[in-house]
Amino acid sequence: MAVRGSSPTLYFEDYLPGSVFDCGSVTVREPEIIAFAEEYGPRPLRGDPPLNGGLVASHWHTASLVMRLIVDNFMSAETGLGSAGIDELRWPQPVKADDTLRVSVTVVEARRSRGKPDRGIVRALVEVVNQHGATVMGMTAINFVRTRTQQGDQRLDGNSMRPDPGVDEPGDRGL
Repeated sequence: MAVRGSSPTLYFEDYLPGSVFDCGSVTVREPEIIAFAEEYGPRPLRGDPPLNGGLVASHWHTASLVMRLIVDNFMSAETGLGSAGIDELRWPQPVKADDTLRVSVTVVEARRSRGKPDRGIVRALVEVVNQHGATVMGMTAINFVRTRTQQGDQRLDGNSMRPDPGVDEPGDRGL
């Protein structure tokens, strides 16, 4: 596993739409696949290394490795206030032993919370590719981030807010 980093202190205002964050990489090893499956896997291990090109990692094992890289390299411990969840989680290709996964995060949207002006909502596309450039995981993450200032309801591009039917008022729900 990659050495755990320390993400820089980034505030809501630093997550500009279109910004891309390289969250590093991790190599998935066979003993880790087996250990994760034995501890957490509700299904038996898949793949016969000699016949199918390698042992296949659990999707949730892949997700946990990706989350570690995101936490270490994208969301600041000092300003990250949690998550409203994820959308469109997909695993289009299997992850096999000795695959090296590279994680990048692209900010899609950043807007202030209407209910809690000390925070903003950052929606970001997470893309995970293996050493061959094949996408093995993708999702849209929704995070709450502390702001430097408490201003009115403005998107970072200066336009007025409009209701978002997805995560419209998470601050009003106590999140």
